[in-house]
Amino acid sequence: MDFNALLAGRTHRMEASAIREILKVASSPGVVSLAGGLPAAESFPLAIMEELTGAVLAKYGSQALQYGASEGFGPLLDALVPHLAARGVAAEASSLLVFSGSQGVLDGIAKILVSPGDRVAVEAPTYLGALQAFNPYEPTYVEMATDDEGLIPEALDAALADGCTKFVYLVPTFQNPTGRTLPLARREAVAQILQHRGALLLEDDPYSDLRYRGDRLPPIKSLAPDNVVYLTTLSKTFAPGLRLGICAAPETIRHWLVIARQGVDLHTSTWSQALAAEYIGGGHLERQLPRILGLYRPRQQAMIEALDRHMPEDFTWTKPDGGMFVWVRGSNGLDMEKVYARAIARGVAFVPGRFFYVHKEDGAPTLRMNFTAADPPTIDRAVYLIADAITEELAART
Repeated sequence: MDFNALLAGRTHRMEASAIREILKVASSPGVVSLAGGLPAAESFPLAIMEELTGAVLAKYGSQALQYGASEGFGPLLDALVPHLAARGVAAEASSLLVFSGSQGVLDGIAKILVSPGDRVAVEAPTYLGALQAFNPYEPTYVEMATDDEGLIPEALDAALADGCTKFVYLVPTFQNPTGRTLPLARREAVAQILQHRGALLLEDDPYSDLRYRGDRLPPIKSLAPDNVVYLTTLSKTFAPGLRLGICAAPETIRHWLVIARQGVDLHTSTWSQALAAEYIGGGHLERQLPRILGLYRPRQQAMIEALDRHMPEDFTWTKPDGGMFVWVRGSNGLDMEKVYARAIARGVAFVPGRFFYVHKEDGAPTLRMNFTAADPPTIDRAVYLIADAITEELAART
């Protein structure tokens, strides 16, 4: 049979994750990876998992193994209310949804809002996983300009001016891939523009708990609650393998997200949700977070210092106050995909920045590095090898 003839037209917009493909190579023996956004294995609360498991079985019994409500496991929804309130997101349990990872929300939003050709506004660069979730629904992207402080509000206003953009997607805090954080004045400007234009924002906030310096900033959801779908996850502060994404949405959007996900997976794993309910409700997350920050803070510092030591003089990079990534920009005309091939030959991996752009050529001289999954000496050695690969590629160009 010609199975290709059976494929739906939307599959031409679907492609394998570039990062997942890179991670296959990066997982080879002897390769040091600064590529994936992986939490450190040491950050997982292994010491209390047996305690959590016992608490779940004692409190919920067979209920933790049964089918559940599409909206989410009741005790987890209740525990999430004060958890989100501490971030500045005021929400009732009845306004929340739990998905199988944040990716499920990204897909659901596109499924219920985007028809072929509809416009979606994204930062340049933006999170690759969001583009992959949106692509099968065949949107037209509007790229909004950014600078060292993130999204430029005037670019957002221009993207919304004709009223034809279905929604805006932003990662305002410790953005993936750049690590940039939108300052308060710009958040307020974004909120005002959304309200003035009657526009919808999908605010993706997976990293705000990973702050190493400075004070927490209010989410845009707190500034324009009726115009924002707020999305976060427990993957960075509990365990990504449990696949827990959390969404606070206006009622109409919430209603359709529930219907959309019922045709996909019915509901998120009850067992995972019950574990999370005990993890948050029992105060374990509050105690675990300082340990995670203590692990990541010196790793980020090691990466910044290694970049200072090893990178060519005309290169620049972000110095985020938190998150998991550092964004590097090199000389114009340099193609980091070619550097990547040289780096792999040296036993080290990163992600070429082009994959985070709608127009991939715009990201040719950029790269993303992750610092959470390697110790400081390994980070220093890996950055040195990447810089060596860059030097070799620059020499080859001349």
